[in-house]
Amino acid sequence: MSAPESPFRPFETHLDEARALAVLREAVAGADDGELFLERSRSEMLVFDDGRLRTASYDSGEGFGLRAVAGPTAGYAHSTELSEAALRRAAQTARLAAREGGGTLADSPSRTNRVLYPAADPVGERPLAEKIGLLAEIDDWLRARDPRVVQVTAALSASVQEIEILRPDGWRARDHRPLARLNISVIVEGDGRRESGSAGAGGRHGLDALLSTANWQSMASEALRQALINLEARDAPAGVMEVALGPGWPGILLHEAVGHGLEGDFNRKGTSAFSSLMGKRVAAPGVTVVDDGTIPDRRGSITIDDEGTPSGRTALIEDGILTGYMQDRQNARLMGVAPTGNGRRQSYAHIPMPRMTNTVMLGGDATPVEIVASVKDGIYAVNFGGGQVDITNGKFVFSCTEAYRVKNGKVLHPVKGATLIGDGPTALHKVRAIGNDMAMDPGIGTCGKNGQGVPVGVGQPTLLIEGLTVGGAGG
Repeated sequence: MSAPESPFRPFETHLDEARALAVLREAVAGADDGELFLERSRSEMLVFDDGRLRTASYDSGEGFGLRAVAGPTAGYAHSTELSEAALRRAAQTARLAAREGGGTLADSPSRTNRVLYPAADPVGERPLAEKIGLLAEIDDWLRARDPRVVQVTAALSASVQEIEILRPDGWRARDHRPLARLNISVIVEGDGRRESGSAGAGGRHGLDALLSTANWQSMASEALRQALINLEARDAPAGVMEVALGPGWPGILLHEAVGHGLEGDFNRKGTSAFSSLMGKRVAAPGVTVVDDGTIPDRRGSITIDDEGTPSGRTALIEDGILTGYMQDRQNARLMGVAPTGNGRRQSYAHIPMPRMTNTVMLGGDATPVEIVASVKDGIYAVNFGGGQVDITNGKFVFSCTEAYRVKNGKVLHPVKGATLIGDGPTALHKVRAIGNDMAMDPGIGTCGKNGQGVPVGVGQPTLLIEGLTVGGAGG
């Protein structure tokens, strides 16, 4: 394994720190907050599809973003050029937000010595030919496993993001963020019908554990298992019925239908379905939801957020009662609360905003077997694909990629084409049982908001929700 490249040191290689600090202070004079965010990143994507390498891409870049914040207004400018001249040009733009002055600069974040992930380099730690060879091996292995396999897609993505943050009082912080992910999808054919299955895993670490033979074979077997089950699936029923959700990745429904509505900016502006409900019951008793950016090696974890605040474990809903929102520095100040370490941005070219990290519903007392056995007429949804959500009211539509028909507590057969339709606030109130098997997703999530994408994690135990609308073509 090769060592990571030399650490990103922009004030040693590109900028004079004292002069950069002077420009930053000039830009935020009279403002409430602001910072200089510097970044260097490298990323690689390899896609082996239908027996050949279809995509091989590599990208690297560096740049800065300079921000001045005054009340609800933020001035932001960015550049790919790390120079004093570019910094001065950016300062003129960012300065426009604080033209009236009169602000008192907020204190810098507290510091942390906590390290949540290794200083790994998943982009450069293995030769390109070796990674391509492994993807080809996955293809060969799956085709040899079952003659019904007609197509295999194996994709490996890796990135390293190095950041440094400078604040007007001279406070500085750094973070080195590795990220790796392997995804495998399979299409099988039988009796003139084709169905698919997929599996993936990843996190903030290097490639060794991810690409071990035992790990990728387990993932490939899971993708094949799901595809073969779907080959036998019947059309999903339609109507209002009970829905049992499996543990782990099905937490993406929680993330979308509830999580975004608990981000500070939506609630400050009064556009969330959860606005003005702090301290009130928003879910059934027993429902506890946290956003936790401190779980080691997880895809959504961050040692510090993109404003320099240490990540935390924020209680959002406790025993059904709304207790907190996820906050960046600007919204926290305007709402009179403390930032929670959720100020995130896609890159130096993007302004930070409140974003989720790892959003999790904690476990309860019921066993998964008991929950499924309690379903009188409904479906058991084990895996999800895409979905759509309206933040203002929490209405969602999610498609199931693996689900089963259940009647009188018996799992009858797999179903295809099932969609779950409802709204997050109502669904939370209809949770009737919470399993003792809380699990995190395998590390594959990316969350979009206002044109920005950031890596996230989700998690939940097996759940029973009473009365969701199921869309399907069956009877």
